[in-house]
Amino acid sequence: MAIVTIVGSGMMGSALAFPARENGHEVRLVGTHLDRDIINACIKTNRHPKFEKDFPDGIKFYQIESLTESLDGCDMVIGGISSFGVEWFADVVLPQINEKTPVLTVTKGLIDTPDGKLITYLDFWNAKLKDLGKELSLNAVGGPCTSYELVAHDQTEVAFCGKDIKTLEFLREIMTTNYYHISLSTDVTGIESAVALKNGYALGIALTVGLNQKEFGIDSELHFNSQAAVFGQGLKEMYRLLKFQNALTVENLSVGIGDLYVTVYGGRTRLVGILLGRGLNIDEAKAELNGVTLESLVVAERVARAIKLNIEKGTVKKEDFPLLLHIDEIIKEKKSVNIPWEDFTFRV
Repeated sequence: MAIVTIVGSGMMGSALAFPARENGHEVRLVGTHLDRDIINACIKTNRHPKFEKDFPDGIKFYQIESLTESLDGCDMVIGGISSFGVEWFADVVLPQINEKTPVLTVTKGLIDTPDGKLITYLDFWNAKLKDLGKELSLNAVGGPCTSYELVAHDQTEVAFCGKDIKTLEFLREIMTTNYYHISLSTDVTGIESAVALKNGYALGIALTVGLNQKEFGIDSELHFNSQAAVFGQGLKEMYRLLKFQNALTVENLSVGIGDLYVTVYGGRTRLVGILLGRGLNIDEAKAELNGVTLESLVVAERVARAIKLNIEKGTVKKEDFPLLLHIDEIIKEKKSVNIPWEDFTFRV
């Protein structure tokens, strides 16, 4: 039996408690400073407030003040924070983890550097640890997985990525079940970039839903031609971005495509895309969603900023990223949605 400590009681971090505990491991779920009410609810009801199913019996719940206790003797740490907690995780959690304990993070995103590069959160954390004179085995999970469907035991296939295949095999042994299937990859940049990029492109696809609702009525039937057209363009641009990062394999792209598919059909990214397509500007859409965190906007802005810098440098071509650049116009300049359909066409 292993001891698994999950730091961050958001939906995905909490969902991973199910396969870990159902495999017979001791599971410790720790809330961040923002999760106090969630942990209180879990202690009282043995259920996450956003789930419709109780946790497996035996999970231990901790407030953030007990972080040190929760990490004591654990065999694996799962980082269950959002991209808005990346620096907090680096400053508060990583320094307290034993160097022999591997970390698996669910956090998806990229950071753009001043010279136009895109780096993963694992790169960012490794740099922070280096400044502290510390080394940890940092790994990540990516792929098409919604938390509530994982809790419901829907068949799910994801990828764990990290530098050491033996460590990845150890993590897979702890977490894999008959409904949670895990591929392994040592191409961290490829997997992490693929699953981060899908956020911005899922927003782009959702724009078409809003556009059709604007034209035909909110209760009109879904139109799939336009969604498929933007989906196809999104795949082309994701492919080009992975090549730009020297991180392309068919497996990496497939993980990103699957994640894109899932994100298009549910969640906050879909909602904001629909609202923008209906004609709201980005500020109005955010207000409509009443403070919901939108990681997709952060990813889209960072990737677009890096690509625009590389367009200026001549490293990439503007005509290769019409969808990304239009999404950036909508977010940064509050331009109306006007999808550049003809720019998606090609001749070979």
